[in-house]
Amino acid sequence: MATREIALLGFRLTQFPPLSSISNRNPNSAVPFNSILSIRRNSNSRIYSSSITNKSEKQGISGKFTEDENRLVDVLIGIQGRGRAASPQQLKEVDRAVQVLEDVKGVPDPTSSSLIEGRWRLMFTTRPGTASPIQRTFVGVDFFSVFQEVYLRTNDPRVSNIVKFSDAVGELKVEAVASVKDGKRILFRFDRAAFSLKFLPFKVPYPVPFKLLGDEAKGWLDTTYLSDSGNIRISRGNKGTTFVLQKEIEPRQELLSAISTGIGVTEAIDKLISTARDKDGEPQLLEGEWKMIWSSQVETDSWLENAANGLMGTQIIKKDGQMKYSVDIALGFRFSMTGSYQKTDKKIYDVKMDDPAIVFGSFGLPINMETQFNLELLYADDRIRITRGYNKIVFVHLRV
Repeated sequence: MATREIALLGFRLTQFPPLSSISNRNPNSAVPFNSILSIRRNSNSRIYSSSITNKSEKQGISGKFTEDENRLVDVLIGIQGRGRAASPQQLKEVDRAVQVLEDVKGVPDPTSSSLIEGRWRLMFTTRPGTASPIQRTFVGVDFFSVFQEVYLRTNDPRVSNIVKFSDAVGELKVEAVASVKDGKRILFRFDRAAFSLKFLPFKVPYPVPFKLLGDEAKGWLDTTYLSDSGNIRISRGNKGTTFVLQKEIEPRQELLSAISTGIGVTEAIDKLISTARDKDGEPQLLEGEWKMIWSSQVETDSWLENAANGLMGTQIIKKDGQMKYSVDIALGFRFSMTGSYQKTDKKIYDVKMDDPAIVFGSFGLPINMETQFNLELLYADDRIRITRGYNKIVFVHLRV
């Protein structure tokens, strides 16, 4: 039954949990001298799941994203579970960005274009009530990678959904015979599935009674937008689901993906910071609520110390030079710590946090604590911020 549901995901497959280690950090390895950041490669560094998102903010680093396409990429950054954990407001923003691109139309008759061919990474999908239990379980897990391969210009046209376990373990591929109905629609019928495992010299067939499934093994996929660069595709399936897929991902998306898997975070941070070096101006400490999604510091046994040092929860920045830490505890209780910041150099801020309390409703229990440190702004845009703060710890924050 589970295999049948995998086949019927209709281009909504996601990866099963990798069997290898989730981190490539070696506690005994030193950070390369040419690394931008002095980040400890510790396998216990705190990892937070976040949905993933090579381009600049306006035209893309390689100049391959249009302004409208970048708007879609921007709204997808920070949405967890490829849409599963999206708020109503986030879903509205994605829908608006998708509608704009669909109105632009992109490449005419996308199924006739060679740009549709190749491997696509699933970035976002809506979740209709017809989704299978497998889809409901795995699509929303950022730790997994989900791909779709489209090859129509061969003697054996196919569209395949790929669940990648890890580079070390391998993948599961569920394949469908494909045909082009018109300029937008691809018809498909699932007919085979197999594991390709790195530790075996042969493929392991995954027996699925496709022929017995009849019409349930069939479906269609409309491509409603294909970018002129061939980097973004929007498709709608026969079950009412909308998919956003990309061939290339930008550095911010690479960082979020690395944080989700725990692999290559330091390298992704270095890459993102390097993309901002040639930009005019300097990064600013933008106001708003910022969620801490990764730090280079292992948490201590003291929950209170972790909260006071910004190793969990959210950070609220106000224009008037005020800063606040907020951490939900349980049953309506939360830790709150307020303070102030002042810019003292190009990318340096003096931060003093000196008013902590355990808060419940309108009541607060003051705590005798104080912390003061320099905050170095390494990278910042309106979605992601990278800083070096207390005790030289590197933080990645996501605006919420």
